[in-house]
Amino acid sequence: MLVPLYEAVYEHLEVGTGTRLLGLGCGSGLALLMAAARGAQVTGVDTDHARVDLARERLLPDAGGRGTHHCGETRLLYGGPADAADPTRPAYNLITAFQPIGCTAGDSDGLAPALSAAVRLAERGSAVVLAGWGPPERCATSAVLRVAGRLTERLRTGATWRPALRDDLEEVAARAGLRPDGSGRVACPFGYADLESAVRGLFSTGLFDGAVAASDQATVEKEVTEALHPHVRPDGTVWMPNVFRYLVARTP
Repeated sequence: MLVPLYEAVYEHLEVGTGTRLLGLGCGSGLALLMAAARGAQVTGVDTDHARVDLARERLLPDAGGRGTHHCGETRLLYGGPADAADPTRPAYNLITAFQPIGCTAGDSDGLAPALSAAVRLAERGSAVVLAGWGPPERCATSAVLRVAGRLTERLRTGATWRPALRDDLEEVAARAGLRPDGSGRVACPFGYADLESAVRGLFSTGLFDGAVAASDQATVEKEVTEALHPHVRPDGTVWMPNVFRYLVARTP
C-alpha cells in the first residue's frame, strides 16, 4: 500500500547505483527491493524474525531464505542499527525509516534512539527519511484504526490511537539531532479485493495487536469489519484514500 511513498522518496533523492541504503524496520523488504532494482546497495534490519525471513525470500531467493545472508550488496539482518555496522564496507549515505508514525500514542518512542545509532554509520550530510500518517481528515483508514484505540483504551492496555500531529516527524528528527531538509505528501490508497482481504491486510500491520490482547481476535475482527463497511464499493472491493507524509533530514 505504501509503494507510492517509496517511489516518491526514491525519485526525490535520485536513488541509484551510488546509493548505500540502510533500512530501519525493513519489514518484509518491499521498499528495499524497489531500491535494489534501481541499483542501490541495500541493508535492512528488523527485530521481527518472520518479516525478515520474508524479506530474505524476496531479495535473496537463491539463498533459500534461511541463515545469515550476504548476497552481492544486499544484507538482511535481525536486530537494530548496531547489527548493520561493518567497518569493511563504505559508510551509508541514505537511511530510511518507512514504518509510518503518528497513529498511536508512543509509536515514535524508540525511533529517535535508533536513528541516533544509525547516524553513526552514515556519511556526514546523508539523507534520513522518516514517514508518517497524514491528517486524519485526509486518511480514510484513520476511522478504522480508531477501533484499536477504543478497545485498548477501554481496558487501559496497549497503545491507543491518536490523530497524526503536524510536527510529528520534525520532533523525532530533532531528538535524533537531524536537520530537516524538505518534505512531501503522497497519496497512498488502501485497496482490497473484499472485506475479508481488508481485515487480513490491516491485521498484518500489527496495529491491532494491542486490541487483540485487550479483548480477543473475534471481537476485534467484528468491529474492524463494521468500521470498513462505509468503504465498501458496489462491486465488493474496499477502497480507502489516504495521504502519507515524508520528511527528509540530514545527518550532522
